[in-house]
Amino acid sequence: MDSMSDSPLFDPAEAQVEAKPDSQSVLASPLTEGTILRERYQLTNIVGRGGMGSVYRAKDLRLPGRLCAIKEVTPDLNLSLELREQANQQFLQEASILAQLDHPNLPKVSDFFSDYGRDYLVMDFVPGKDLKQLLDESRAEGRKLSEETVLSWASQIIDAVSYLHRQSSPVVHRDIKPGNIKLTPDDRIKLVDFGLVKLLSPDEARTITVVQGRGTALYTPLEQYGGDSGHTDARTDIYALGATLYHLLTGSPPPDAKTRFLNPRSLKPPDQLNSQVSSHVSEAILWAMEMHPDDRPQTIEQFAQALFGHSTRPHPIQPVDLTEALRANWFIAVLALTLFLLALVITLT
Repeated sequence: MDSMSDSPLFDPAEAQVEAKPDSQSVLASPLTEGTILRERYQLTNIVGRGGMGSVYRAKDLRLPGRLCAIKEVTPDLNLSLELREQANQQFLQEASILAQLDHPNLPKVSDFFSDYGRDYLVMDFVPGKDLKQLLDESRAEGRKLSEETVLSWASQIIDAVSYLHRQSSPVVHRDIKPGNIKLTPDDRIKLVDFGLVKLLSPDEARTITVVQGRGTALYTPLEQYGGDSGHTDARTDIYALGATLYHLLTGSPPPDAKTRFLNPRSLKPPDQLNSQVSSHVSEAILWAMEMHPDDRPQTIEQFAQALFGHSTRPHPIQPVDLTEALRANWFIAVLALTLFLLALVITLT
């Protein structure tokens, strides 16, 4: 549980006054500073906003000194009341699964509830900078992040993603990118945003979405462009992680999947953009970013083996061209033809 030394001690007076905004205005705008949710979480400020809601930092009034990150999910007002109620039940069901996750590179989900017509997911607040900020700082200083540093981060990210994919109902994040990965002051990586995960039902072909979203274009594979109608699985996260490592190592974002579809040569190998990138790392990243899911590593562990140089990408079996085969084995072909003719002559005589 993260704590901050500058957090004020619990003030009993704060718990006695709870802001009660009008429900209709709440649906149209973010909650205000000082709002108390569930008589426990006092919002201090907004740390992020998106189309599906906001992320707040909050004080836990029951545990003095503890800070939380609260992910807000706003309802789609275009849906009928019945569908909104179904979405709420789905959120509560899936949030309960997220609350069972426990990994050192994931923020712990400690609570979830519905209030003021919205759904909320409460997680540990993670201090530190995200990798997008660190990337921007390095670029401003005219330098590139070292391969050693990036691979040390990659190892921790892979541990977290592998843990998610190994769940009985595998969890697919669907929005891995530098901005969703934080480096804490003690150099621990945290994959912070649960906002776009999918829980894959092991006994059905369908997928269950926690919060609808399409990811971020630069790190999104082509199959995810269909939104919730697109077929995404563990290989979607592999592509996104490959694209994230590409950006971190080269300092340049990869072309998005639509651009690559129209111009297959638009994606340059990482070691061409940064000569300090090892060839096996460059090849592993390109493998992870293959356009078709079947051409990528099929598991995050397989990608890790290639990334860290413990294995190489398996080469597909190429169809045999008869002309090329005869040219390469002309001696054997001539010998076979000679023996055939000799057998034919002996038979006729």
